[in-house]
Amino acid sequence: MILPIYTYGQPVLRKVAQDITPEYANLDGFINDMYETLDNSEGIGLAAPQVGRADRIVVIDLNVLAEDYPEYKGFRKVFINPHIVEKDDKETATSEEGCLSLPGIHEKVTRPTRIHVTYQDVNFNTYDEWVEGYLARVMQHEFDHLEGKMFIDHVSPLRKQMIKGKLKALLQGRVSCHYKVKVPLGKR
Repeated sequence: MILPIYTYGQPVLRKVAQDITPEYANLDGFINDMYETLDNSEGIGLAAPQVGRADRIVVIDLNVLAEDYPEYKGFRKVFINPHIVEKDDKETATSEEGCLSLPGIHEKVTRPTRIHVTYQDVNFNTYDEWVEGYLARVMQHEFDHLEGKMFIDHVSPLRKQMIKGKLKALLQGRVSCHYKVKVPLGKR
């Protein structure tokens, strides 16, 4: 089932998500819904808060980037209870980011190129690894959602001032995108 994506201004996007347990109700069904929603929206990552649940679940599908990044061919993965343990700040990269919860807004964000993460798979097997490159950027973006943060929190005050009108429009429910959304205050 395609779920509506919660847009900027929805309180769930600013909550710190909770770890889940193997007893989580209909986890497989929810993960399938997240993937279907991600595919429908043509995104590469989706965190549970973006579909209204303050739970630590993220799906990432980098297969769409395989032409430019052959190492991501077939990369489609769910991360349960992910946490960033450490960021290696020795090397950073700046790249433009967008977000399904902020349609029409794209800004340059500087992030570390290497991070240390822990997470579980759908069987609740635990992983502890260092991740580099583009995947590290995507994970930081998506895992930020689990901490109640969004990529616009990483832009300069000047850039934030420059997108203020777009943010206000989102808060008022004025959204233009091709996927189903849930805007603040029931505006749509």
